[in-house]
Amino acid sequence: MVSEGDKAPDFTLPDDQGRSVSLKDFRGTKVVLWFYVRDFTPG
Repeated sequence: MVSEGDKAPDFTLPDDQGRSVSLKDFRGTKVVLWFYVRDFTPG
């Protein structure tokens, strides 16, 4: 379980072009992680 203020664990997901992007690629920069419920999307 990740709590507010904790560092997020590294993960890799495809971007909108199908390329793999890892959270670690953004180390040293501020990143906003936006998760949404799949029920509200066509995907």
